[in-house]
Amino acid sequence: VFSDKEEVVLWMNTVGPYHNRQETYKYFSLPFCVGTKKTISHYHETLGEALQGVELEFSGLDIKFKDEVMQTTYCEIELDKAKRDAFVYAIRNHYWYQMYIDDLPIWGIVGEADENGEDHYLWTYKKLEIGFNGNRIVDVNLTSEGKVKLVPNTRIAMSYSVKWKKSDVKFEDRFDKYLDPSFFQHRVTNNLFKHLSWISQCIHWFSIFNSFMMVIFLVGLVSMILMRTLRKDYARYSKEEEMDDMDRDLGDEYGWKQVHGDVFRPSSHPMIFSSLIGSGCQIFSVSFIVIIVAMIEDLYTERGSMLSTAIFVYAATSPVNGYFGGSLYAKQGGRRWIKQMFIGAFLIPAMVCGTAFFINFIAMYYHASRAIPFGTMVAVCCICLFVILPLNLVGTILGRNLSGQPNFPCRVNAVPRPIPEKKWFMEPAVIVCLGGILPFGSIFIEMYFIFTSFWAYKIYYVYGFMMLVLVILCIVTVCVTIVCTYFLLNAEDYRWQWTSFLSAASTAVYVYMYSFYYYFFKTKMYGLFQTSFYFGYMAVFSTSLGIMCGAVGYVGTSAFVRKIYTNVKID
Repeated sequence: VFSDKEEVVLWMNTVGPYHNRQETYKYFSLPFCVGTKKTISHYHETLGEALQGVELEFSGLDIKFKDEVMQTTYCEIELDKAKRDAFVYAIRNHYWYQMYIDDLPIWGIVGEADENGEDHYLWTYKKLEIGFNGNRIVDVNLTSEGKVKLVPNTRIAMSYSVKWKKSDVKFEDRFDKYLDPSFFQHRVTNNLFKHLSWISQCIHWFSIFNSFMMVIFLVGLVSMILMRTLRKDYARYSKEEEMDDMDRDLGDEYGWKQVHGDVFRPSSHPMIFSSLIGSGCQIFSVSFIVIIVAMIEDLYTERGSMLSTAIFVYAATSPVNGYFGGSLYAKQGGRRWIKQMFIGAFLIPAMVCGTAFFINFIAMYYHASRAIPFGTMVAVCCICLFVILPLNLVGTILGRNLSGQPNFPCRVNAVPRPIPEKKWFMEPAVIVCLGGILPFGSIFIEMYFIFTSFWAYKIYYVYGFMMLVLVILCIVTVCVTIVCTYFLLNAEDYRWQWTSFLSAASTAVYVYMYSFYYYFFKTKMYGLFQTSFYFGYMAVFSTSLGIMCGAVGYVGTSAFVRKIYTNVKID
């Protein structure tokens, strides 16, 4: 809320190449000059802004609420050869900059070259038009004018003007202009879009509907196959129970009942396995909660709010990690629970921070604004040590005490049963490779929108769609892993724990493969910094998605396995 003649601050944020969204530098890293006004209150950035490379600096321009300014020169640039070369490099690489007025972003381009690429021109006149509704700023537009040829050893005057106009836009709706209706093809507020793109408005809806129909088909198919097959299995096993010992020995025994003494045997590497399951359950909780918060609150209207919310929710849900990981480790007879708790607590943070610190060295070499300040690193480490670890400990203790006792429906044999030979397509490795295809197909279209929102200049705001896609992904993942596990057990292979986890987690491999296609065919990114940033964080995203899908697949499959062996009478 502003009063008349109150100061309105124009913050200069970052500048960088258009095609490399994450390669950003401080605005004044280019030899722009600063306005004459010096006094300004200090700006305090949030954790999310610091991690996203927000570098707000005062422009020095004197702007007051409802006070119009005619074209005024605010500084001059002494253009020597070094400064000219810096501007020429920026223009050749299509540099543009970002500014903020009352948290509303504004973009402008540094300059342009002629058709031959020999002469380069700098835009020197910032023409600001600010819309207000009552005592609120609801709209900002920037027009760049005053094209001046870059010639060494000259003086270039930088000027600005401010025009105020009344607007009917409500303060709550002021970010709607930044939302591209044609991007998602369903949120249409302009009649022009209705007439021009009425055919393509169904694209996003159709992709969701297609995935939803696939879920219905898959669930129905799985239910029908398993119910019919299991009914035959139960009938066969009941018939075998009525035989005497001689007939049973002569009979052809086969199927998943034969491994009842080994199916609940602890998985190999139980410490790592239980830590992955706990981390996956936590990632699912974080995704679910953050999407709900984003549906209720428009997080895209505040800088860094999405990242800050995700960090807070991740720290707060640490007991989920400890509970599921600790209880599973205890059920499998694990005794080194403190080590397991540490691995579960720091598995995801170590992966994310390790990747971020590696990319940070490249960002520091480039002097990019994406370089994480040392104070922010310390803050993140403190969150891990003093928030995530203690809460994880609480969850582990609760998990071990409340649900850490083995309560399997079948007794585990002392000696493992030998695994018979089977056809090549029943091997766990083949099942793992094929298991992620259908889950990836269910989220394929939404991946494009999510990638474009993060790596290009679109704002993702349809979190209702994202919630629906998350639900579809979980259902498809559980159905696929149940089918894979049933085939594996029917081949008398009881190594279902890791197979169910990895067959669901293999979705991440297909997502990462798609990220290569997206990088080379859907973007114009270039350079070491942007390439390492892209593939580094896409690896983190894909791995986290894989761990989440693996945990969801294992939890669903575990319930299925427990159910089928509970219904079979075993001597």
